[in-house]
Amino acid sequence: MDRGYLTEEEIKAIMSKPFITPRLEQVRDVFIFSCFCGLAYIDMANLRQDNIVRSFDNQLWISGKREKTGVAFHIPLLDINRKILHKYEGKLSKGKLLPVLSNQKMNAYLKEITDLCGINKNITFHTARHTFATYLLTKGVSIESVSKMLGHTNIKTTQIYARILDTKIGEDMSQFADKIKGLEEIMASNL
Repeated sequence: MDRGYLTEEEIKAIMSKPFITPRLEQVRDVFIFSCFCGLAYIDMANLRQDNIVRSFDNQLWISGKREKTGVAFHIPLLDINRKILHKYEGKLSKGKLLPVLSNQKMNAYLKEITDLCGINKNITFHTARHTFATYLLTKGVSIESVSKMLGHTNIKTTQIYARILDTKIGEDMSQFADKIKGLEEIMASNL
């Protein structure tokens, strides 16, 4: 049983599952939001409107300082997250942007969600952060960019999240093989 991260298929299963109970829908929304921005639980709980800023590229970004380390983070706001924010806009008290429950409740309800989605992994809210980092790295985003978005000061910290999957290695080598086809043909003619 892998506890580290969710695959793209598992993310899709959670995103597409209709939930009758509002609490599970809300936990799903907050968890998916974190899967696409990498914020830790406490930073999600502290997320307020002043953390959503228009940046140098005239796009909306999530910006702030990590509660744990005080290190700044700047993350482009993806459409998935923009839609989740819009869903809860003006519906929460105390300036909150998302319905973040206690970490203990989030984790208990995530267990329920994974069971309902047929995902056989023991996940916690922190899995969303791990999923974000792993997903970006497998899609070709540089470890330096991922490290900066996660608010890490040392790339070695990011490498903990940076699982290099066999599928990614296979894709990379396939692209490399395409780039050296001419060399293979030259060698083949001399064998």
